[in-house]
Amino acid sequence: MSNEQLDLLREQLDELNMDLLSLINKRGELVKQVAKSKPNQGPDKKYDPVREHQMLEKIKNQNEGPFQDATIIHLFKEIFKAGLELQEKDYHKEMLVSRKRKSEDTIIDIKGEKIGDGQPHFVCGPCAVESYEQVRKVAEQIKKHGLNMIRGGAFKPRTSPYDFQGLGFEGLEILRRIGDEFDLAVVSEIVRPQDMEKAAEYLDMIQIGARNMQNFEILKAAGEVNKPIILKRGMSATVSDFINAAEYIHSRGNSNIILCERGIRTYETATRNTLDITAVPILKQETHLPVMVDVTHSTGRRDLLIPAAKAAIAIGADAVMAEVHPDPAVALSDQQQQMNFEQFDAFMEAVRK
Repeated sequence: MSNEQLDLLREQLDELNMDLLSLINKRGELVKQVAKSKPNQGPDKKYDPVREHQMLEKIKNQNEGPFQDATIIHLFKEIFKAGLELQEKDYHKEMLVSRKRKSEDTIIDIKGEKIGDGQPHFVCGPCAVESYEQVRKVAEQIKKHGLNMIRGGAFKPRTSPYDFQGLGFEGLEILRRIGDEFDLAVVSEIVRPQDMEKAAEYLDMIQIGARNMQNFEILKAAGEVNKPIILKRGMSATVSDFINAAEYIHSRGNSNIILCERGIRTYETATRNTLDITAVPILKQETHLPVMVDVTHSTGRRDLLIPAAKAAIAIGADAVMAEVHPDPAVALSDQQQQMNFEQFDAFMEAVRK
C-alpha cells in the first residue's frame, strides 16, 4: 500500500470520527430532551432497563460485522451510560439545594446567630440531657465563652437497645427552660416524624441524626415545620445521598437546612468514624447550604477535637459541633468523647485563634 493510499484511508477515518462525534452529541441532546419529558424524577428513575434491552437487541440483530456482537453491545452500553450521566448532571442543576439553582449562600438566622455568614459558629452541649442541673452547668460555660446555642440529646437512637435512650420530651422541656434562662437557642434530635410538630414548640433548631438521614418520612416531616434543620450525614452515605436527603426537606417547603458532616464508617479503627473533611468544600460547591462539622462523633476522641475543629474551620466549615459535660466519666452516654469544662476552655481558646 502506498503512502498516498494510507493517507487517504486515514482521512476517511478522521471524517468518520467526526461523523461519530456529531451523532453521539446529537444523541446526547435527544437524551436530555427525553429526560425533560419525565419531570420530577431523579436520575435513577430515568434509567429504563427494558428500553435499554430493546435498543441493544435491535442493534445486535442488525450488526453485520466486522465487530462481534459483544463488542458492539459494550460500546453502546458505554454510550447509554454517558447519556444517563448527562441526565444526572441536569437533575442536579434543577435541585432546590443546588448551587446552580441559587448562587448565593443561604444564611440561617437562629436567634441572631447567622450560620453561613462567613464566620465560624459553635454548637456545644452534652451528648444527652440527663438533668436540669447538668444542662444548667453546661449552659453557664457556654455563655462564659460568648456562645449562643446549646445542644443536647433528648431522644437517643443507640446502637444497643440497652444503652440510655434519653429523657424524651422531659429532656426537651429541660432544654427549653435552660434556653429561656440563658437566652440560648436550643438544638436537639428528633427520631419520629409524628413528634416533629410538638418538638418544634420546644426547639429553635431540629437535628436529624445520621441513622435517620434516609428515613424519608422524618425528612418529609422536617420539611413541613417552620424550624431550621441540622441534617447529619449517614455513616455510610455518599455525598450524593446526603444532598438528596437535604432535597427531600427543601422540596417540602423548608429551605433552612444545615448540612452536618459527622464522619463516615470505614475500615479505620483509630477513630470512632473517619472525618471526611473534603466533604465540606464539595458540599459548599454543590449546594448553597451552610455546612457544619461534628468533631465529636467524627473522631470519638477528646485529644483530636482541637485539630479536627481547626481543620474544619480552615477548609470552610460554617459551624462546628462539639460535646461538653460537667463530668464525662459519669455521663450516661459517650463518656470517652465529651470534654470537661477545663478541656472546653482549652478547646474554645485554641479554635478561636
